[in-house]
Amino acid sequence: MQEETLVNRVANSGLITIDLEQFYPQKNIFAFDIKDYLFHGLILKEKDFREALKIHDWTQYVNSVLCVYCSSDAIIPVWAFMLISSSAGQHNIEVFTGTKEEYLKFYYKQYITSIIGEEYQDERVIIKGCSDKPVPPSAYADIQIKLQPFAQSIMYGEPCSTVPVFKRARKID
Repeated sequence: MQEETLVNRVANSGLITIDLEQFYPQKNIFAFDIKDYLFHGLILKEKDFREALKIHDWTQYVNSVLCVYCSSDAIIPVWAFMLISSSAGQHNIEVFTGTKEEYLKFYYKQYITSIIGEEYQDERVIIKGCSDKPVPPSAYADIQIKLQPFAQSIMYGEPCSTVPVFKRARKID
């Protein structure tokens, strides 16, 4: 009886898999909600806010991303964001104005913009799904838009079970 050699057909298929989770930010991401500094939940008093920022422990955010936003309906003056950026900037903290979800959309948009689409010319690409980290849905749409002019086909999922998303029509000579 002759033994059959197992062949990994997925590895030999020529498919290129892109796992967006691999590009998730390496820095810790923290939220800074200005709502916590509002007087009666409505107004930001400059003097009190400045004092609160002076005593705030900024060292907890060193080498991280600080997402600054306000979760209440209060109107926040622009100088408040500037004061936070000034305080955080003294501690090697990257400041982003918006929520963590907005930051992730921005981060992935920047990353995907940097991809050289021509490297995927006529390739069959799988955009891996099922990530453990919160990769925003917009990142999947952005990578699709970026690669569609170049790729032969784009699929979503795992190599063993994909959903076809795009396939370039064959040219007729």
